[in-house]
Amino acid sequence: MFNLTAQQLEKNKAVHTANEIYQQPAVWKEVVTNFYQQKDVCQEFIESIYAKHENVRVIFTGAGTSAFAGDTLVPELRRQNQENVQFESIPTTDIVSNPTQYLFKNSPTVLVSFARSGNSPESVAAVELGEEIIDDFYQVVVTCNKDGQLAKNTMDDQNSITLLTPEKAHDQGFAMTSSFTSMILTAYALFTANAITGSESTQLIANAEHLVDSVGAVVDEVLNIDIERIVYLGSGLLAQLSHEAALKMLELSAGKVVAVHESSLGFRHGPKSILNENSVVVLFISKDPHTRKYDMDILRELASDDSGIKIVALTEKSDEEVENLADWSLPVNQSKESLSSDFSLALLYVIFAQTLALKKSIQLGITPDNPSPDGRVNRVVKGVTIYDYVK
Repeated sequence: MFNLTAQQLEKNKAVHTANEIYQQPAVWKEVVTNFYQQKDVCQEFIESIYAKHENVRVIFTGAGTSAFAGDTLVPELRRQNQENVQFESIPTTDIVSNPTQYLFKNSPTVLVSFARSGNSPESVAAVELGEEIIDDFYQVVVTCNKDGQLAKNTMDDQNSITLLTPEKAHDQGFAMTSSFTSMILTAYALFTANAITGSESTQLIANAEHLVDSVGAVVDEVLNIDIERIVYLGSGLLAQLSHEAALKMLELSAGKVVAVHESSLGFRHGPKSILNENSVVVLFISKDPHTRKYDMDILRELASDDSGIKIVALTEKSDEEVENLADWSLPVNQSKESLSSDFSLALLYVIFAQTLALKKSIQLGITPDNPSPDGRVNRVVKGVTIYDYVK
């Protein structure tokens, strides 16, 4: 698995994290199957809300990786333009500390909580604030834990629904990997205006199966250089994905690798200052013809830089110019048909980022399943005080 033996994974305490990255194609298959078994109930719940109100806010929320799930998903749902539905992504950490900036009494709202454990104090508090402030308040909980507080709170609530990801997606490792992608895919299936066809999901899963078996070779080549800093770039929803990609490296390297994210166009406006001779830039290239032009421009600019930086470019299909400009080029679609959108690319691209973070963690002598044994950061956040909201 990722060119690591079972003994190496055990020795380096990386078994959970490696398995949870590798299992994603199988988990996605289960997500699609499970959703279609309850599709009618789910869609009836959502469509009944839309029918009651002239306009509806759908707020995706969570903290950390769970927040980035919403960030990555919202641009695609907005692109589909569902008229009276306004899709937003707002972290629970913002809602809890500043509720009146984000929750409005007279705005019918569906709060979609992404949660691996469902026990994070901010997640529970965000729901309580929504119930207190908003007149027409509805909940969708997308969680990996049927026994979490969020799931329990929706029981017998006609204005709420809980969607459980497959049990395997309840990651036991510190970093969220299969939980991240399975939650995104579950929420997409619920809210998309374009039903996920069998052929589309089959194509996505087949490419993911190929990727988890092949990505280790590229990652090993990248890790032959001394990486002190890594920058993830992309445009649109791929810029949002870059936030999650950077976090995976920061978490699993225990902060020893400086990891940042930015949009392809935004990188020139100051953040490019971070680059030095021990930097790697990973570029998530869009499949959209217009957006791709801007990704290619920053790739050409970086390739002409003589500071010694290295570039990894992820693309949908093999591209001769990309291969000539980047130090490593990784096409993720091995099928003849094109993928439907950058959303599909995001699910594949993040597998590279997860695997790179896993293997860098091992290279640094850190234990990926628990990269912070001193308890500085925790799998389920600790040390949060929730204060009463006073109107």
